[in-house]
Amino acid sequence: MAQSDTGGVKAFPIEGPFKNERARLAGMTDADRAYRKQWLKDQILAESEPAVVPGYYKARYNPIRRFYRWPLDTLFKPLVPVLGYETAAKYRWFTGKFGLVFAFGLSTYYYFKYNQNDWTRKGGWRVTKSRKMVTPNDPRFPMVSDRKEGADYASREFKSSPI
Repeated sequence: MAQSDTGGVKAFPIEGPFKNERARLAGMTDADRAYRKQWLKDQILAESEPAVVPGYYKARYNPIRRFYRWPLDTLFKPLVPVLGYETAAKYRWFTGKFGLVFAFGLSTYYYFKYNQNDWTRKGGWRVTKSRKMVTPNDPRFPMVSDRKEGADYASREFKSSPI
């Protein structure tokens, strides 16, 4: 059985027959205009709406999720009256994603800086650099390799070690 967006109840449009501009331009009676006017009036929220239901946040989110959402929730809660709920929620979402990308970038930088695969350790990612391409038009041509003997090729920085 497929999942239903309406929970098994047949969906019906709440806008009535004149939700499309084309249908409204085709011709509306005075009763249709009154119905449309009342419907548009009904869409305006009162000052007390949307209502905040006590305990809803706690029931909706589990304790772990509330814990990791707490810093940004506390930061953006004072901004809701200034920016509006939707705008503050968007800024909160983008701030969280930017923070995750920034933290991932910093941790990647830290890992590659301090966990290099050199002769002192067994693990770590080995990062190698390719030699620069030198063509006959380049003034450095012919560029001779700086590796002179066999031990220069896989030294993993053993020769430049202060030990």
